[in-house]
Amino acid sequence: MFENILTQISTFSPIWIYLTLFFFAFIENVFPPSPSDVVTVVGGSLVGTGAINFFLALSFTTLGSILGFTLMFYIGSTVDKKLIHSERFKFIPVESLDKVESWFRKYGYFIVVVNRFMPGTRAVISFFAGISNLDPKRTITLCFVSALFWNAILLYLGFVFGDNVSIVDEYLTTYSNIVIGVTVVVILVLIIRFFFRKRKSAA
Repeated sequence: MFENILTQISTFSPIWIYLTLFFFAFIENVFPPSPSDVVTVVGGSLVGTGAINFFLALSFTTLGSILGFTLMFYIGSTVDKKLIHSERFKFIPVESLDKVESWFRKYGYFIVVVNRFMPGTRAVISFFAGISNLDPKRTITLCFVSALFWNAILLYLGFVFGDNVSIVDEYLTTYSNIVIGVTVVVILVLIIRFFFRKRKSAA
């Protein structure tokens, strides 16, 4: 499958390849899940064939990542918290949201730094960074650093493995599953801890 993708994309003009890399990097932050990581690895393979330039590919993927993150950050920052606290949306537990927001203010900048290394949670992280009112300039700068390093790693892997993109995809899938699994466990622990403390304080 990946060989066919490589063959098809390699027939595109360089500008369309760069725009494809940009599009997938951007859309992943807005409508996850998206195969942006694999597409970036494919871009690295095309760097190896001389079809595109490494630094331009890195620039387009990083720009897409930043703009997608910024969009979700902006949406989060414009959420009307008064509307949520009015309890019109009963399916949104206000106390849990406040707890997450408080936790995010404490550790948010660190989470933004590792954001790109946490597939499956990127859109959520950028949204909560916005809703938690993290400093925009600092947040976007840290997002840039995170995206730059992650995309550089993916492009390099594609460059090294060449046509064997499927191997990288297998490792990325395993890595993604581990990250998502750990994230789910951590969230469950925090939820159980929250309700245990709430029950204890009510007793």
